[in-house]
Amino acid sequence: MRWGPLMGAGHDHGANANARRLTLALGLTGSFLLIEVVGAWAFNSLALLSDAAHMLTDVAALAIALAAIRIGQRPPDDERSFGYRRFEILAAAFNALLLFVVAAYVLIEGAKRLLQPSEVQSAGMMAVAAAGLIVNLISMRILAGSKDDSLNVKGAYLEVWADMLGSIGVIAGAALIWATGWSWVDPVVGIAIGLWVLPRGWTLLKDTSHILLEGVPRGIDVARVRADLAAVPGVTDVHDLHLWSLSSDDHNASVHVVLSAGSEADTVRSGVAAALQAHGISHATVQTETMPCGDAAAVHP
Repeated sequence: MRWGPLMGAGHDHGANANARRLTLALGLTGSFLLIEVVGAWAFNSLALLSDAAHMLTDVAALAIALAAIRIGQRPPDDERSFGYRRFEILAAAFNALLLFVVAAYVLIEGAKRLLQPSEVQSAGMMAVAAAGLIVNLISMRILAGSKDDSLNVKGAYLEVWADMLGSIGVIAGAALIWATGWSWVDPVVGIAIGLWVLPRGWTLLKDTSHILLEGVPRGIDVARVRADLAAVPGVTDVHDLHLWSLSSDDHNASVHVVLSAGSEADTVRSGVAAALQAHGISHATVQTETMPCGDAAAVHP
């Protein structure tokens, strides 16, 4: 049995880069959140308040994502032999649930405002939303470089992205209210933001659930992996192949391979590890056998 190479310095470097990006974005959104809450109260805007509520989840998502990276860098111990990498996925799942909560809040408040419209100060509403748009665009630019490498960062990016669209909606709504005096536009914009947030939360929750359920990493074809392992010189059979992820960028595998007569176990294990590495799997347990074990033996008499 042989363990493949663990992700080491390269992962730590990526995690530190992600932490710096998240810290910058957290500072920006956290500072502006206070401004937007005050603006929503001062200008009596539900759309602005809903955007502020969503920005609150941005701040929470960024803070949780940052904490997840710090905790995830802790080394394995006697209680958690794989370390704390899975905390990143738990944090991303929590962020997804936050998105659902915000969407529900906005939809309920929007329905109330439609039934009882109230006057909105469109000029102030537009000014605050425009400032929020700028903050969101800067935060998105900061996070964009890491969003495809970490589900945790992706979750934070999606929240900021959805909030950016919300800011655009608030600006458009404020302009329409200013031009027409239609106060009902404010709750309509708020409801539209809530409906826009829901599918983003579902996408993130689906991805995190897939990892928590030990699903095959996205983008990896099990049949192709099995075929490549079977093609390794010295391998006559591949069984008990399992592929999963500890986090968004840490793919793992365990597999049993049956050796052909005269094959060297160490040579075959090295070939299998190289084949797995070609699929982005850098941490593997390879068990070599002279005949299939367990259930596999039943189909290989």
